Amino acid sequence: TQTFGHPLCTFLIINLIAIFCFLSYTKYSSSSVSPLSCSSHPEPSSQPSLLENRISKSTEELLILLWTWPFGEQFPLGGCDKLFNTPDCSFTLDRSKYSMADAVIVHHRDNCGSRQSLPQQPRPFYQRWVWFNLESPNNSPNLDFMNNLFNLTVSYRVDSDIFSPYACLKFRKEQKNYTIPKKSKLVAWAVSNWNPNSVRVKYYQELKKYINIDVYGRQHAKLSSSDTSSVISQYKFYLAFENSLHTDYITEKLWRNSFTSGTVPVVIGPPRENYEKFVPSDSFIHINDFKSSEELAKHLKFLDQNEEEYMKYFAWRKYTEIQFSGWETHYCRACQFLRENKFYRTVKNLRNWYIS
Repeated sequence: TQTFGHPLCTFLIINLIAIFCFLSYTKYSSSSVSPLSCSSHPEPSSQPSLLENRISKSTEELLILLWTWPFGEQFPLGGCDKLFNTPDCSFTLDRSKYSMADAVIVHHRDNCGSRQSLPQQPRPFYQRWVWFNLESPNNSPNLDFMNNLFNLTVSYRVDSDIFSPYACLKFRKEQKNYTIPKKSKLVAWAVSNWNPNSVRVKYYQELKKYINIDVYGRQHAKLSSSDTSSVISQYKFYLAFENSLHTDYITEKLWRNSFTSGTVPVVIGPPRENYEKFVPSDSFIHINDFKSSEELAKHLKFLDQNEEEYMKYFAWRKYTEIQFSGWETHYCRACQFLRENKFYRTVKNLRNWYIS
């Protein structure tokens, strides 16, 4: 009679364990986590109107002019060779070099006042204008006069020419256990722009009838940016409610306020399937999964009393980690794209595309 001590049985058991581990990892590698990587360039929906003229000017030393600092925030320029393993670009804010620049990057919110805020000099035939915007359509005024001016787009939208999200996930080379911060409170929300007529505030007003929510912000309990993570980490859940509901618009409310703080996000934003393009399906709770705010509150209370079920929302952290995009990352993504793609085209109706 054979026993489990037999070499053949031992070999079979070891192989079964290895297969199980592989399949568990593959689950997160293929289905639970989106295939969109931090460096991916998804196919833009707005195809070039003309591909007739590939840029003939030598781009061995690519010069990129930043028309303004974004929101006046200064940061180190360059270093793209280290970020993306691509030849670096020369960045400048010196407008006297406009006629020599291979590309001009225009940050929308700093230059949307009028057409006169954009370059007024004749454009060199080889120069590409790049429209850069991380704000939602609701907070992007005067898009009309941007039509027929730009050659490329950079934004959080997957169908931008240069996809540059607020953050993204990347797979760990080795699995790593995640230590969940100690929890002593239930639900938190940090909100700076309090609009009683907004979707998120109206939903909060209903939800608070069924569960206690601690609110921080200008009109509520004070919370400095330096203390945000340490305070929110004490809560089991965080209301990652976006201020605008648009395709792919998933901001620091999810990535930094919730994920970095080690809480489970409850989201208002685009549909669940849109979130699942970027993060695992079991990493967040979507309000649309429930018929009412009362049902959502019951679910949160259930998770509060069932540690095993609550812990399932952290399983993805063993396999992936968050990679944030600072200003320099966004500009270096543009550098990389400009080097790799030489076509010249015009974005004819930027407004219609962005608000769609």
